[in-house]
Amino acid sequence: MKIPEKVILTEVGMRDGFQFETRVVPTQLKIKIINRLAQAGLAFIQIASFVNPKLVPQMADADRLLQYLPPESKNQKNKNPVCTALVLNPKGVQRAFEAGFSHVEISVSASETHGRKNTGMSLVQAIESGKKMIEMAENFEMSIILSIQCAFGCVYDGHVPFERVINMVETFLGSAVNSSIARISLADTTGMATPVMVTDSIKRLTLQINEIPTGLHLHDTRGLGLVNLMAALECGVAYFDTSFAGMGGCPFVKGAAGNISTEDTAWLLKTLGIETNVDIFQIAECSRRMEVFFDKTFPGKIHKITDYLKTNPLLNKDRHISTGTGS
Repeated sequence: MKIPEKVILTEVGMRDGFQFETRVVPTQLKIKIINRLAQAGLAFIQIASFVNPKLVPQMADADRLLQYLPPESKNQKNKNPVCTALVLNPKGVQRAFEAGFSHVEISVSASETHGRKNTGMSLVQAIESGKKMIEMAENFEMSIILSIQCAFGCVYDGHVPFERVINMVETFLGSAVNSSIARISLADTTGMATPVMVTDSIKRLTLQINEIPTGLHLHDTRGLGLVNLMAALECGVAYFDTSFAGMGGCPFVKGAAGNISTEDTAWLLKTLGIETNVDIFQIAECSRRMEVFFDKTFPGKIHKITDYLKTNPLLNKDRHISTGTGS
């Protein structure tokens, strides 16, 4: 496969990043961060998940976020950025639709134990729920990203057979009747993927399903996040979830760590000559602001050295990743 010339990043810090923190982010601060991320050129921003607010209080305002955004930042079709939401059950799909979302990520775990901890459903129940979610989203004329959690293993169950992942994807694709699934996302929820696993998994999935693009949701739990991204690039993957400052983690995964950093990923891709169309410096402003808010240092690297990077010719020659303020 040819390494893609352009990569699409989906910013998940608003969801995956905030859900892992105990201090609740006020809605108005979320709106400011969303708007700055939008100005940074991101095509997709996952701003919320429709889950039980008693279990994940950071997402208690998910139903209200869109109404505070200006028109250019909403999830209207054919507009950038697209604001998406993650859903784990049919009730979540209903809530997302009523809140005004037209793009949802339907996420189902391939791990029995993780699925029970995360959603209270067995694997069999989760698959049936996933089919129902797809049916509902199609009826609502939503665009769907199909996400398989723990696609590369689980800290509770250990090895997850990739045949199971392929079977789940085929089952869900078979239940979709309106070609509404825009992308398949393999999620390394517990950070167990290795470059060999990534390469093998993508090749096997592509052999089975080649008409729908594949993306990756990578966590850097064992320090292999960007290495796994490189392996995926060599397989032609052009869609990745990233989180500003490297925030993130599943509250129901022991030893969870953040996603690959948006800034670190954009910088790596820039050094490879791959276009992302994002402004590292505006994203880094969000990262530093949230480090102050949470009073902690996040694992990303690039947002800490942007003053130095502003003098780097590699950035200055391309205004897509600029030294400007976005105004």
